[in-house]
Amino acid sequence: MAKTKEKVIDLKPKAEKITEEELKDLQLVVDQNNAVQFRIGAIETQKHELVHQHSNIQKRISQIQSQFSEKYGTFDVSLVDGTINYAEDGQPRN
Repeated sequence: MAKTKEKVIDLKPKAEKITEEELKDLQLVVDQNNAVQFRIGAIETQKHELVHQHSNIQKRISQIQSQFSEKYGTFDVSLVDGTINYAEDGQPRN
């Protein structure tokens, strides 16, 4: 006995569009996602700029430390009043 395949016919018509409410909800969520992605991009750009500035500041600090070491034998200086902090034996602390 050979089985024959029966063809099932779907009598329920397929929807051509989602509902207006579903469309509005989808559009809202996609717009929110796009806005968040845009903000993340803006923040990442700011972060990149700040990291670059920080790198430049660190280079400047190193330059100043080198200048002080050459001139005073140490770069251990009080940021409050500019006092050079030598070790108790008068030798540089670097």
